[in-house]
Amino acid sequence: MCGIVAYIGEKQAYPILINGLKRLEYRGYDSAGVALFNGDLNVYKRKGKVNELIEYARGKNTKGNIGIGHTRWATHGKPDNTNAHPHISGDGRLALIHNGIIENYSPLKEALENLGHTFTSETDTEVLVHLIEELQNRDNLALEEAVRMALTEVVGAYAIVVIDKNDPTKLVAARKASPLVIGIGDNDFFLASDATPIVEHTKKVVYLNDEEIAVVTIDGDLQIKNIGNEVQNPFIQELALEIEALEKGGYDHFMLKEIYEQPKTIADCMRGRLSASEGWVRLGGVEEHINKMLKADRFIFAACGTSWHAGMIAEYLFEELARISVEVEYASELRYRNPIISERDVVIALSQSGETADTLAALKLAKEKGAMTYGIVNVVGSSIARVTDSGSYIHAGPEIGVASTKAFTGQLTLLTLMAITLGYKKGTITKSFYQQLITELDRIPSKVERLLSNIETQVQYIAGEIKDANNALYLGRGYNFPIALEGALKLKEISYIHAEGYPAAEMKHGPIALIDENMPVIVIATNKSAYEKIVSNIQEVKARRGMVIAVVTEGDLEISKIADYTIEIPDTEEPLTPLLSVIPLQLLSYHIALLRGCNVDQPRNLAKSVTVE
Repeated sequence: MCGIVAYIGEKQAYPILINGLKRLEYRGYDSAGVALFNGDLNVYKRKGKVNELIEYARGKNTKGNIGIGHTRWATHGKPDNTNAHPHISGDGRLALIHNGIIENYSPLKEALENLGHTFTSETDTEVLVHLIEELQNRDNLALEEAVRMALTEVVGAYAIVVIDKNDPTKLVAARKASPLVIGIGDNDFFLASDATPIVEHTKKVVYLNDEEIAVVTIDGDLQIKNIGNEVQNPFIQELALEIEALEKGGYDHFMLKEIYEQPKTIADCMRGRLSASEGWVRLGGVEEHINKMLKADRFIFAACGTSWHAGMIAEYLFEELARISVEVEYASELRYRNPIISERDVVIALSQSGETADTLAALKLAKEKGAMTYGIVNVVGSSIARVTDSGSYIHAGPEIGVASTKAFTGQLTLLTLMAITLGYKKGTITKSFYQQLITELDRIPSKVERLLSNIETQVQYIAGEIKDANNALYLGRGYNFPIALEGALKLKEISYIHAEGYPAAEMKHGPIALIDENMPVIVIATNKSAYEKIVSNIQEVKARRGMVIAVVTEGDLEISKIADYTIEIPDTEEPLTPLLSVIPLQLLSYHIALLRGCNVDQPRNLAKSVTVE
């Protein structure tokens, strides 16, 4: 959500900002803008895409060695040119960009209006830049001190970068509950909401912690203090990210590329953690806390969106294989309840970005109640990775498409490794079944690769048959019920077709009323258990003239006789089937969205990383 890019150094800032904003387009946004210093402060901003900003700025003065850029995802105020960032102080001296939400902006705005300030936008951000201006002018403060004092009065989340045209030798940045990273170049600095705009310029980065304020200067100085004005020692990290991972690599869309990367990303998630030939699984984060985990009363998975679906599959995995009691919670609901969490619980946070605001807040609540916290994230150095007691990266590489694909299967792979490990350590699965699961999991990447090579043409054809539907129903049982939810979510996200996922047996408790010849019903029917029940569910749909698209195991003869279309996946152990059954649903949603002319990688109203409530 929203994107920040800033530069200070010897190079021209504008090309760096524009390229950085393009790198951040995947986060989701509705307007873009830049502020550049070249003897004066030049601000250009426009509703729409970055290309519209480029056109607007064409022919204007875009010179300068210091600048800030932003892509906005609207919260306070509609998407338009006025509400776009950067926002300017009343005296025209300061320009500020902001990710997050200032929750107490309304009383602050009223107080500032009483002091004579006039506001032009509907945003909470403009209130913050006026507050900094008021403190700076009232007490004759340096920019960094005015920022620090202002932030002591702010309630909410923020990542900000501020420029002062009366002191154009520095940028001041700060963060709380919204990510901000500083890239350290050769006598220059690059600031951004994540590493994607930085990696082509430098691999040396510093991730700001909550309530830290950074000052970077044109002569190469970096200083970090906390909001209490105490000097902090910056921890410089080396990025493992490669620029090639941020390109489409010959694919039409990032989503399609990421679907086809899954044989590799699943294998990367297991690399060094599983050996089928030697018969072991090792997860460092689990082994460090194995006694605590084995003695836990309960595991609580906190997540949002697609990650929540991964948590639901984890419930089946952990309860069946490790006989551990599991609850799966929407992080947004967990944080606002008064949940019963104790020091005997393990709370596991699932997030691709590692920055999801609700999930971070749920973790804070869990830590306050004494629970052990564990993070499963994709982005190295992210907030969840840093605040949890332990955790594991899924190593899926940058996921640019808003609709998650490879991160989801990475999460499933990691969760399966955890469940197998804990089950074996507890003695709830036999050594032979442990070995069987390891062997089958090791084969999953090659099976995904074979599946993708076999179904592309078939899925394209089915997509053409159902692309004009207004509604769709996804059904699954057991491990594949959450896959039904995930398939429905993917269709909604990128094709804008209303879709719902249900346990197959629940169809008769309401959704069956919707079924007619215009309602495609996608059934994930790979379960060896309850197979006859699934066949009966399909028969019930056909009796009401519904179109059935069934995902089945290779060689299935019974369902292929009654379904309108079948898509076959390779056979595997039932706990591992979600890693295969989700693939055709990802591909189906992609091709339907493509045929409907939708923006596959940047669906309307959505953001890749939800860093505000």
